Amino acid sequence: MFAIRKLTLVLCLILPSVAWGKVFLRWTQDVIPKDLGVHALVFPCASKGHSVVQKAASEGYRVYLECSAQEAQTIADAAAKSGVMGVIVTPGDSELSQVNLAVRRLKAAHPKLMFLLLNPNAIPPQMKGTLVINKDGVLHVTSPTAQPWLDTNLALVKLERAFRPGQAPLYSFNWSTGAAAGTQGPDVSDYALAVAEAGAYRADLVLSIHERLQRGLANNDGQAETTWKEIKTYLRFYSRTQRDDIPEVNVAVISDEDSASFEPINLLARHNIGTRVLRPSRVNRISLEKMDVIIVFSSLGGHLLQMVSDSVAAGKTLVIVNAEGKAYPWHSSEARKISDDSVSYVLGEGRVIELKSPISDPETFARDIRGLIDNGNIQISLWNALTTIGVLYREPGSENKVVELVNYAADPLEVQIRVKGEFPLIRYESPERGCCEAISPVIRDGFTEFSVPSLTISGRVHLQKTKSAHLNTLPRA
Repeated sequence: MFAIRKLTLVLCLILPSVAWGKVFLRWTQDVIPKDLGVHALVFPCASKGHSVVQKAASEGYRVYLECSAQEAQTIADAAAKSGVMGVIVTPGDSELSQVNLAVRRLKAAHPKLMFLLLNPNAIPPQMKGTLVINKDGVLHVTSPTAQPWLDTNLALVKLERAFRPGQAPLYSFNWSTGAAAGTQGPDVSDYALAVAEAGAYRADLVLSIHERLQRGLANNDGQAETTWKEIKTYLRFYSRTQRDDIPEVNVAVISDEDSASFEPINLLARHNIGTRVLRPSRVNRISLEKMDVIIVFSSLGGHLLQMVSDSVAAGKTLVIVNAEGKAYPWHSSEARKISDDSVSYVLGEGRVIELKSPISDPETFARDIRGLIDNGNIQISLWNALTTIGVLYREPGSENKVVELVNYAADPLEVQIRVKGEFPLIRYESPERGCCEAISPVIRDGFTEFSVPSLTISGRVHLQKTKSAHLNTLPRA
């Protein structure tokens, strides 16, 4: 036992430390298994007086109630006395600004309870074979041989992080499509992908468990327990809570909380372009300093216009939708036509690209944005990875990096990856294969190239700037 504890301590010390997303299980059964592989359970607000809530708390689970803001105000005092850790507030039909205000008031009035705002509008992560584009009022369906369409929640996470910075992004979805909506419920791979996506994107997830599977676990059904054992592999892989990694980004998206910006942001993420969403009120010169491209979807004027213009004049590229034909300072220079819908202007050392109409084809837009970034500044590139998203992070206080990989097809594939920087030591871990496998890199022209031999649903690559004796001898879990 001592040896196991010692190994665990060594792993915590020598592996890159990050804050993985937490998974809350939404539970409705009266019987609660002792080891579900998570720390937090979520019960409907109506269950507040039920003995199952107290039982869950007494068995070591962190219990949360899922309520509307109005319900939360009513039950907050009683909830704190019954061992409830916190309340997850659902917006319902209320205006989001009103719910945000209500949550702030609840936190001030009940400091012993945690109040978290839930975004219930996420989608079940999955891969689709085709993409439908609305172009000039005509629907165009992509060929089955074209790049597959992925339903991901990465854009939602980026928007949540920008507009609700007081808490980690917290979302949920209904299993409402395909086999997941049937009587059998989601497959193991569906649950695994949902957990992997939240963990890889550093978000918190309220995960609904199909009623059939819940009943099986509550009744000690062998098949249900076997199914859940596979799911727990992913829950445990993404359950470590350490310090935060820093996303590596070189594209800033300045946007209001507007649905029109969602799909372009989604496709930028889909093309593995490191993107940070910024609220107009939170933009400053430091937030734009390391960006290569600045995309503006919000109104641009006053101090914000000056900051963006100064950044572009210093050598950055600005992309802005100007469907209204608003006058900007750079219009004093000569316009160069790019296409029927776009023109460019020189501004100091940089340039401005104006789009004359709203973005109708986010896929093409994302590819064009990637083309605006100099090849020497591309942080991460993936090949043989049409169904895979890779997100690059940097360890705080270090030049070491981490690549989180999520394969939406759930079919094992070899993925080739190139990361900016020179990393002589690379280790790969995954829920299916444990930790850690050594990967031999090829370093050239300031980039590190390597292959992940078999990515099933998800995996994590640790890139070390300098060699470590600990990592060289690290055993596989």
